[in-house]
Amino acid sequence: MERKVYLDKKPLEEARTLLFSEVHFPSPRPWEEVDVAESLGRITARAIFAPISSPHFHASAMDGYAVRAEETYTASEREPVRLQIPEQAVPLDTGDPLPSGMNAVIKIEDVQPIGEEAIEIVASVPPWYYVRVAGEDIVVTELILPENHRIRPCDLGALLAGGITRVPVRRRPRVAVIPTGDELVEPGIPLKSGDIIEFNSRVLCAYAQQWEGEGVRFPIVKDSYEDLCRALNQALETCDIVTINAGSSAGREDFTARVIGDLGKLLVHGVSIMPGKPTVIGVVRDKPVLGIPGYPVSAIISFEEFVRPLMYKFLGIPMPAPKKVKVLVPRNIPSRLGNDEYVRVKLGKVGDKIIASPLSRGAAVITSLVKADGIIKISRFSEGINQGEIVEADLLRSEEEIENSVVVIGSHDLTLDLLYTELRRRHPELSLSSTNVGSLGGLMALKNGEAHLAGSHLLDTETGRYNFPYIERYLKGVEVTVVHLALREQGLIIPKGNPKGIEGLKDLGRKGLKFVNRQKGAGTRILLDHRLKELGSDPTGIEGYDRVEYTHMAVAMA
Repeated sequence: MERKVYLDKKPLEEARTLLFSEVHFPSPRPWEEVDVAESLGRITARAIFAPISSPHFHASAMDGYAVRAEETYTASEREPVRLQIPEQAVPLDTGDPLPSGMNAVIKIEDVQPIGEEAIEIVASVPPWYYVRVAGEDIVVTELILPENHRIRPCDLGALLAGGITRVPVRRRPRVAVIPTGDELVEPGIPLKSGDIIEFNSRVLCAYAQQWEGEGVRFPIVKDSYEDLCRALNQALETCDIVTINAGSSAGREDFTARVIGDLGKLLVHGVSIMPGKPTVIGVVRDKPVLGIPGYPVSAIISFEEFVRPLMYKFLGIPMPAPKKVKVLVPRNIPSRLGNDEYVRVKLGKVGDKIIASPLSRGAAVITSLVKADGIIKISRFSEGINQGEIVEADLLRSEEEIENSVVVIGSHDLTLDLLYTELRRRHPELSLSSTNVGSLGGLMALKNGEAHLAGSHLLDTETGRYNFPYIERYLKGVEVTVVHLALREQGLIIPKGNPKGIEGLKDLGRKGLKFVNRQKGAGTRILLDHRLKELGSDPTGIEGYDRVEYTHMAVAMA
């Protein structure tokens, strides 16, 4: 089969404009009636008017006696007024209807019973005293809620008080998510080589629900043009927006663009965003159909940039704008011209600055979003962000959470995960923002006021001492406290059973061995280089010496 390449890549704004110019949701917008008790957060489809008043009768506002106000006017402490029960004073409780002919209520605390036949009062009351008059809250035919109003908890009370039991609301947009790929398997299925657990569809459906819609997940579709056509037609029958997850690139089995073009109108194949470049946009049977990239971060960003605004357009309400904060970038973040890049970052407030430390930029790394506190968008016209630059970040967590983050920059150690768990258990209001840049990078972060803590295990090869020589060298004038956290052994991670018979560092130069290293500035790297020098081993003879990872876990996986 002939391989197709991307059509002309479109900038984000142009792609979105093309999409919105072609999509015309039904007018008037679809609506449904729901029970008031189930309507929290829904959007009213039309103005809601009261069929009854609230209260719909004159009601007592206090426990006491209903009276005629004019019969109390002469009452005083010198000359109390005696009222006969029930001719002149009728006992009643809060909320009881006011008896006919009565126009005021005297609180129970303000009367003196005279047996069971009369009461005495020493003060007069004006008309309608302690009376909730009919319509005090809501008058019949009065507007309770306007159209396009998001229903709040207090609104439920007003609706029910006004005699409304069912309320017309905008129907939530139904968003279809069709996962595709021969390699995909459902969660919980035993895995064999080449299998990939399908989780994107659950994630995207959850986002649709979070954005006031209904995510409709379809079964996994294999890489087949005919099967994808059938699934798309089925989704178009019941859903308002259709997304096809994966198959949007230009590979031999990427059918999304072709299917959309054959069944409808293909608008865009490729958007200038990263992650998310392979996004496909089209219209089929007057409904938007989008090809969402398969890598999870690409999928989420594409879904948010295109599906989310479509959902709010369907509902007819403004899309909430992200909360933004100014952040300081402590090190260079290079970027390529031509694509708007979405950089996931950890955030934490150190002094009066919010520090942004970039996370993994891989499109497949879903945990980069799990760990992220914010996203920095780098314009396609920029080659990146310079060290020390102040930029805007879109928050993924609250400002309070950011301010309560302990910022740890430096060496990676699994102990930090244990500390984070214990910190959250004892102080749930606090969190740990950890970035792995190596021991030396951590000390420099402390020096520059970019961290609260720095993990370090730096060996000074001249003295054999750890950490203190580097602190004295790089942190002159900076007041720090050194806390001894843990002792650990450093060594080589090898396959189970040691099939290559590796006995130590001296074997690393043997032919057929592949090695993965830690980055420069890491304490482990400094120790390794020192030991190799002692052994007289030439690092250039080690295959993989220049391949680096930033954590012990990444080294183990390699």
